[in-house]
Amino acid sequence: MYISDDRKRLLHYALGDLAAGLFSALFGGIYELFSHEVYSFSMIYAFAVPLTGGTLLMLLLLLSEKLRCPSPMQLVLWHAGLAAFTVGLIFRGVLEIYGTTNRMIAVYPAAGSILTAAALLAYAFRKEPAPQQ
Repeated sequence: MYISDDRKRLLHYALGDLAAGLFSALFGGIYELFSHEVYSFSMIYAFAVPLTGGTLLMLLLLLSEKLRCPSPMQLVLWHAGLAAFTVGLIFRGVLEIYGTTNRMIAVYPAAGSILTAAALLAYAFRKEPAPQQ
Protein backbone atom coordinates (compact mmCIF):
# COMPACT_ATOMS: atom_id res chain seq x y z
CA MET A 1 0.00 0.00 0.00
CA TYR A 2 1.38 3.39 -1.04
CA ILE A 3 1.01 6.37 1.27
CA SER A 4 1.62 9.78 -0.27
CA ASP A 5 4.02 12.27 1.27
CA ASP A 6 1.08 14.50 2.26
CA ARG A 7 -0.55 11.64 4.16
CA LYS A 8 2.76 10.80 5.88
CA ARG A 9 3.10 14.44 6.91
CA LEU A 10 -0.43 14.46 8.40
CA LEU A 11 0.27 11.24 10.29
CA HIS A 12 3.54 12.70 11.57
CA TYR A 13 1.75 15.81 12.85
CA ALA A 14 -1.05 13.72 14.39
CA LEU A 15 1.47 11.66 16.35
CA GLY A 16 3.33 14.81 17.42
CA ASP A 17 0.06 16.35 18.62
CA LEU A 18 -0.75 13.18 20.53
CA ALA A 19 2.65 13.38 22.22
CA ALA A 20 2.09 17.08 23.03
CA GLY A 21 -1.31 16.31 24.53
CA LEU A 22 0.07 13.48 26.64
CA PHE A 23 2.98 15.66 27.78
CA SER A 24 0.59 18.48 28.71
CA ALA A 25 -1.60 16.10 30.71
CA LEU A 26 1.42 14.59 32.45
CA PHE A 27 2.94 18.00 33.17
CA GLY A 28 -0.36 19.31 34.56
CA GLY A 29 -0.84 16.24 36.72
CA ILE A 30 2.65 16.38 38.17
CA TYR A 31 2.51 20.15 38.70
CA GLU A 32 -0.80 19.93 40.51
CA LEU A 33 0.44 16.99 42.57
CA PHE A 34 2.88 19.40 44.21
CA SER A 35 0.53 22.40 44.32
CA HIS A 36 -0.79 21.80 47.87
CA GLU A 37 -4.39 21.02 46.84
CA VAL A 38 -4.68 24.12 44.61
CA TYR A 39 -6.04 23.37 41.14
CA SER A 40 -6.47 25.26 37.91
CA PHE A 41 -8.92 24.37 35.17
CA SER A 42 -6.57 25.96 32.65
CA MET A 43 -3.83 23.56 33.68
CA ILE A 44 -6.16 20.56 33.87
CA TYR A 45 -7.61 21.02 30.37
CA ALA A 46 -4.53 22.30 28.51
CA PHE A 47 -4.08 18.82 27.02
CA ALA A 48 -7.35 19.17 25.08
CA VAL A 49 -5.97 21.78 22.69
CA PRO A 50 -3.36 19.58 20.97
CA LEU A 51 -5.62 16.54 21.11
CA THR A 52 -8.70 18.12 19.52
CA GLY A 53 -7.15 20.84 17.38
CA GLY A 54 -4.21 18.68 16.40
CA THR A 55 -4.60 14.92 16.61
CA LEU A 56 -8.33 14.74 15.93
CA LEU A 57 -8.21 17.26 13.09
CA MET A 58 -5.16 15.64 11.46
CA LEU A 59 -6.80 12.21 11.63
CA LEU A 60 -10.00 13.60 10.08
CA LEU A 61 -7.98 15.14 7.26
CA LEU A 62 -6.07 11.89 6.89
CA LEU A 63 -9.22 9.80 6.62
CA SER A 64 -11.14 12.24 4.43
CA GLU A 65 -11.05 11.71 0.72
CA LYS A 66 -12.78 14.99 -0.14
CA LEU A 67 -10.63 17.43 1.84
CA ARG A 68 -7.29 18.41 0.38
CA CYS A 69 -4.14 18.13 2.45
CA PRO A 70 -2.77 21.40 3.84
CA SER A 71 0.59 22.64 2.67
CA PRO A 72 3.60 22.45 5.01
CA MET A 73 3.37 26.20 5.66
CA GLN A 74 -0.28 25.92 6.62
CA LEU A 75 0.46 23.05 8.98
CA VAL A 76 3.28 24.99 10.64
CA LEU A 77 1.04 28.05 11.13
CA TRP A 78 -1.77 25.89 12.54
CA HIS A 79 0.49 24.05 14.96
CA ALA A 80 2.23 27.25 16.05
CA GLY A 81 -1.20 28.59 16.96
CA LEU A 82 -2.04 25.42 18.88
CA ALA A 83 1.29 25.67 20.70
CA ALA A 84 0.56 29.28 21.66
CA PHE A 85 -2.86 28.30 23.05
CA THR A 86 -1.44 25.31 24.95
CA VAL A 87 1.51 27.19 26.46
CA GLY A 88 -0.81 30.06 27.34
CA LEU A 89 -3.17 27.73 29.21
CA ILE A 90 -0.30 26.11 31.08
CA PHE A 91 1.18 29.50 31.96
CA ARG A 92 -2.22 30.76 33.13
CA GLY A 93 -2.58 27.61 35.23
CA VAL A 94 0.82 28.15 36.83
CA LEU A 95 -0.12 31.74 37.68
CA GLU A 96 -3.52 30.71 39.07
CA ILE A 97 -1.95 28.04 41.26
CA TYR A 98 0.69 30.49 42.43
CA GLY A 99 -2.07 33.02 43.20
CA THR A 100 -0.96 35.91 41.03
CA THR A 101 -1.75 37.52 37.67
CA ASN A 102 0.20 38.91 34.75
CA ARG A 103 -0.90 41.23 31.95
CA MET A 104 1.24 39.36 29.45
CA ILE A 105 -1.05 36.34 29.65
CA ALA A 106 -3.24 38.01 27.00
CA VAL A 107 -0.46 37.60 24.42
CA TYR A 108 -0.94 33.84 24.14
CA PRO A 109 -4.59 33.75 23.03
CA ALA A 110 -3.97 36.68 20.69
CA ALA A 111 -0.95 35.00 19.08
CA GLY A 112 -2.80 31.67 18.86
CA SER A 113 -5.80 33.34 17.22
CA ILE A 114 -3.67 35.21 14.68
CA LEU A 115 -1.66 32.12 13.76
CA THR A 116 -4.65 29.78 13.42
CA ALA A 117 -6.59 32.42 11.46
CA ALA A 118 -3.63 32.82 9.11
CA ALA A 119 -3.52 29.04 8.62
CA LEU A 120 -7.26 28.88 7.92
CA LEU A 121 -7.09 31.78 5.46
CA ALA A 122 -4.11 30.23 3.69
CA TYR A 123 -6.00 26.93 3.46
CA ALA A 124 -9.21 28.56 2.22
CA PHE A 125 -7.52 30.64 -0.50
CA ARG A 126 -4.94 28.10 -1.59
CA LYS A 127 -4.65 27.69 -5.32
CA GLU A 128 -4.45 24.18 -6.63
CA PRO A 129 -1.56 23.49 -8.98
CA ALA A 130 -2.47 23.17 -12.63
CA PRO A 131 -2.85 19.55 -13.77
CA GLN A 132 0.10 18.26 -15.70
CA GLN A 133 -0.42 17.08 -19.23
